[in-house]
Amino acid sequence: MAIGSLTLTALAVTSPLQSSQAQSLTPSTPNHVSAEPVDSQSASLSFTQAWQQLQQVSDKLKADQQQVNRAKAQAEASKSLSYPSLDISGSYTHLEKPIELDLRDLNPIASLDPGALPPAIGNIIGAIPGSLFVTPFTEQDIFRASLQAMWPIYTGGKITAAQGIKAAQVSEQQQQFVLTQRDLFMQLVERYFAVAVTQAALQTQSEFVTSLEEHAEHAKQLELQGQIARVELLNAQVALDDARVKMRHAQRQNEMANIALSRMLQLSSVAPSSQLFMLPNQPSLSQVSSLTQASHPALKLLQAKEQQANQLVDLEKGSYHPTVFLYGNYTLYEDDSLFSKVEPDWLVGVGVKVPLLSRDGHSGKVQAAKSAQLQARHMKAQTQQDLSLLVDQTYRQLLQADEEINALNTTKALAKENLRLRELAFNQGLSTSVERVDAESKLHGVQTQQLAAQYRYIQAYAKLMVLSGQLDEFIARVEYQNQSVKQGTHNASK
Repeated sequence: MAIGSLTLTALAVTSPLQSSQAQSLTPSTPNHVSAEPVDSQSASLSFTQAWQQLQQVSDKLKADQQQVNRAKAQAEASKSLSYPSLDISGSYTHLEKPIELDLRDLNPIASLDPGALPPAIGNIIGAIPGSLFVTPFTEQDIFRASLQAMWPIYTGGKITAAQGIKAAQVSEQQQQFVLTQRDLFMQLVERYFAVAVTQAALQTQSEFVTSLEEHAEHAKQLELQGQIARVELLNAQVALDDARVKMRHAQRQNEMANIALSRMLQLSSVAPSSQLFMLPNQPSLSQVSSLTQASHPALKLLQAKEQQANQLVDLEKGSYHPTVFLYGNYTLYEDDSLFSKVEPDWLVGVGVKVPLLSRDGHSGKVQAAKSAQLQARHMKAQTQQDLSLLVDQTYRQLLQADEEINALNTTKALAKENLRLRELAFNQGLSTSVERVDAESKLHGVQTQQLAAQYRYIQAYAKLMVLSGQLDEFIARVEYQNQSVKQGTHNASK
């Protein structure tokens, strides 16, 4: 496999489950081996440090965390729906005319014409001013301030349903956070180990160039001694030039992988220290499947959506029920008038509101809510099938990569032996330079294929751990590999 195709996959930003964007717990960093904070000028960067750094600097993760905080704040705010409301209201009213009571409207005698009465009585009544018969209740301009309270004590379940929807939205956003966290973890695995594999590929290509340089120099000496034809020397030089071009290409691929990882971690430079690794035993497929079906955030997200749909049905059904409420009013200020003296300063009562006919289309809304309920259930069932298929496919990709690596071990041993024999034959003039270069090219190709298979193995293993929520297990494997490498280096130095 060419080095270019080997690293293109590494640089791709993929998600384990893009089509099912969905731990009903507060998002938190997995409990794994602790690491010191990463300095931007750090010489080496373990995978654990890289993961911690990513969680600290990822704007996507921060944005999703704010979504969780927003949902929590809205859920907290919905609790006030059960509380009473208390308001201060003030008003100014200008009347067409003051409210007055004319006693002559109540007593027919007072409205008699004084001229129609006997002179003595008529003179007495006529001498009484008309204003004495008028009693003012209010002024023409009225100022008023009062304290008003209202407390719904029964709403047909609408308040409880609304609060349930907000609580389910918190769970939904928490699961979305976990999904984003897992997606970023998978991207980090791909980019981090892309640096390791491109570095190894560059090292392999560099060794290939060094070997061809020695071969070209040897061929030059043999050509000067007349032991081989000039065409053999030219063939060795052409192979060397081609290998140098490929080495520069491998170097650029490694630089691109480093840049991608650096930008992701928002560091000026990175030097990954964790190496490619293999498991002595493959994980249990049944365990991975059961953990995925039991704890995958996509399923929990859809479960939260189903809960929202259930509460929405209850909310719409509650519109058919009456609303019972307590209310009260306390007058803080009013004009000094007869009406204000008669009117009580406070009042309390119980009210009821019964819906008879409305334009809201409650029946249609109930049916729409039930459809949303069924939609969430079907999406959850489909996601369960998709996850099951994804686990099976990824597990087989893991096995395929493992088998390919083991098979290439035999092929590599054969290629090394073939190169050794071709080298001896060429030195004795029994083999051509083309045959010798072909033998080394085959060995280099096998080494590159094995690196690609190791990278695919880690990708598949990481995806299985992400799907089943075993991020800590993957990190522990990487840390164990790091310790094994350090121990081996220490023993070798003794």
